[in-house]
Amino acid sequence: MGYRIVVAGATGNVGREMLNILAERQFPVDEIAVLASRKSLGTEVSFGEQTLKTKDLEQFDFAGWDMALFAVGSEATKAHAPRAAKAGCVVIDNSSLYRYDSEVPLIVPEVNPEAVHGYAKKNIIANPNCSTAQMVVALKPLHDRARIKRVVVSTYQSVSGAGKEGIDELWDQTKSIYNPVDDKPAKKFTKQIAFNVIPHIDSFMEDGSTREEWKMVVETKKIVDPKIKVTATCVRVPTFVGHAEAINIEFEDFLDEDEARDILREAPGVMVVDKREDGGYVTPIECVGDFATFISRIRTDGTIENGLNLWCVSDNLRKGAALNAVQIAELLGREVLKKG
Repeated sequence: MGYRIVVAGATGNVGREMLNILAERQFPVDEIAVLASRKSLGTEVSFGEQTLKTKDLEQFDFAGWDMALFAVGSEATKAHAPRAAKAGCVVIDNSSLYRYDSEVPLIVPEVNPEAVHGYAKKNIIANPNCSTAQMVVALKPLHDRARIKRVVVSTYQSVSGAGKEGIDELWDQTKSIYNPVDDKPAKKFTKQIAFNVIPHIDSFMEDGSTREEWKMVVETKKIVDPKIKVTATCVRVPTFVGHAEAINIEFEDFLDEDEARDILREAPGVMVVDKREDGGYVTPIECVGDFATFISRIRTDGTIENGLNLWCVSDNLRKGAALNAVQIAELLGREVLKKG
């Protein structure tokens, strides 16, 4: 026996990726419904070998459905997730709406799977921010061994993290560089993204940090350990898919770089590619379409006591969003619902 699954936001980048991953991982689906806003109503999407027509999210009756994977943004989630949850359908939400709610578990299955049992308070589970998800997969096994005191992270985040509009803007601006008559000013981003980097993702906060940076701090504490100190600088870069992060870690206990490399090689969801030679590391373009979080450039930081540096790369549409949501659904089915 399988599950009756709903994908809300099925016409967007993340929603389509959710459908691809559900099919790829052969998730036990008895029936699937794909939902979209009224402007996308009737749009066809693929699920394995099937072609499905989207239904109206506003009118959909969630009663009798087991799980709903939401990729519709905070406003639509606020309107419809509680309605689905009340009908008995467990919501796995990709927006930021419920991430900081103490009654909603925030889950990365490789890191805190035990948190899934907290879903019942609201019948909702939150998916973390894309930049946080890949980082905590790398941090958790090292934290278990040597206890992390502080993390300093700089991100290099692709335009797909800003949705289809971000992808289109990079594409159009890149073409316009070679055709100056067809100028494409910044709309989605605050400055030109083509051949540029922008140290600004999401809105600014009173302390000078951006909300994206704040998310990494708060979510890491909730998922891994509230005692970990985190400071982040989040940067948008002109790549289409794949987020990269340069991570500096300070531990309570000594951890040799060779042992850290061995620990990460055995860690779930991690692939270590760390050769000290030309090309002996993974870049964003190489991780596209892959399930793993790739770790490279593992080395001792001699400027602090018990310090390590590493380079972390992952497909943000997969591990940062759709894959993690599907993994939560698998975890929920395996540990709680136990139908599939």
